[in-house]
Amino acid sequence: MSAAIFLGVLLGAIAIGMPIAFALLFSGIGIMLSLGQFDPQIVVQNTIGGADNFVLMAVPFFILAGEFMNAGGLSKRIVEMAGAFVGHLRGGLGYVAIIAAVLLASLSGSAVADTAALAAILVPMMRSAGYDVGRACGLMAAGGIIAPVIPPSIGFLLFGVVANVSITKLFFAGMVPGAMMGLALVFAWWLVSRKENTRLTPKLSWTVRLQLIGKGFWALLLPVIIIGGLKFGIFTPTEAAVVAAAYAMFVGVVVYRELNLAAVYQSLLSSARTTAVVLLQAAMAMVASYMITVADIPGQVGEWMQVFSGNQLLLVTAMMVVVFLAGMVLDFIPIVLIFTPVFLPIAIQAGVDPIYFGVIFIMNCSIGMITPPVGVVLNVVASIGKVSMGQAVKGVVPFLIAEALVLVALVLFPALVMVPASWWK
Repeated sequence: MSAAIFLGVLLGAIAIGMPIAFALLFSGIGIMLSLGQFDPQIVVQNTIGGADNFVLMAVPFFILAGEFMNAGGLSKRIVEMAGAFVGHLRGGLGYVAIIAAVLLASLSGSAVADTAALAAILVPMMRSAGYDVGRACGLMAAGGIIAPVIPPSIGFLLFGVVANVSITKLFFAGMVPGAMMGLALVFAWWLVSRKENTRLTPKLSWTVRLQLIGKGFWALLLPVIIIGGLKFGIFTPTEAAVVAAAYAMFVGVVVYRELNLAAVYQSLLSSARTTAVVLLQAAMAMVASYMITVADIPGQVGEWMQVFSGNQLLLVTAMMVVVFLAGMVLDFIPIVLIFTPVFLPIAIQAGVDPIYFGVIFIMNCSIGMITPPVGVVLNVVASIGKVSMGQAVKGVVPFLIAEALVLVALVLFPALVMVPASWWK
């Protein structure tokens, strides 16, 4: 009964256009009223507690790091470096986009920021070279959603806070699956671009390539600092976010000299706006999460899923199908905040490793950002690329299928996540 009330209030509030944060708040209050336990003090305490979390301090700093990287020239040099090695191949700019997407994902945990940076730089280049613009936009969107899977990941941060699992372990466990997404995009792009009649760029000499590597060295050093610092216990994920933001600002101001005072101000303003949205949703979701626990909604959902209780694979598959469908109508963060406290206890009870579940869950949520009709990343790239949503949807289909197949492989073969993750212990 409580689960039905939660879903009814949540979906009803979203249907009338209520912001997700307040829809989550009222769904929690709806459960309270159904249980006869309404207490404003509990609402206030959980709302404040939802935002008053040291780990969540990493969110604004990783967002700020992404803004500094885009404004300070780090993103641009990553693209130039990738272009130096594969830009001359047939469909070369597509391979540049994929390589740059993987490298940017290791610098910033924001799919929207990475996609915006890639699309702004590469879509005009691909349009002038004769590429199908809708397909190019689809590739940018599919590449951008690798960011929440490869560390540093804002998605893993949120999941770790809600699920109370090690964020560092999630970071390391996401590295190989993120790389697999990139390889799947390479294969998909090779299939769809083989017969495209596009203008090829000249092959650069090794002298020029080494010069571009030298220019991009400072950008490439950031993921080494973050992963190395986490691996050797030099700093926590929250401290890593501060280091990333400070480093990106230093390189943009002192080394590349593209980050001036006005750009710093705009970066701070943009990251503050994004952070406000994320943390407000996290705060309001804590009320719903608390009441989900009190009402034992995981137990109720578990009863509905009893048919799968004897088969771990079928249980995880059923959960992933639900999350995939939810991704068509909900944004990334609400899905993480809504489904984590519901599904994770059921998965753990069935013997599923929480780190493994976190990786495939966050990957599934990421894929939701390029599934219509909501598809926030798809909307961003369509806007920047000046194409219709229909063109972007058509262009993203082959890459959406490729990344969905990677998710299927991880569901069928958990060792693809767990074995590489064990290498970092």
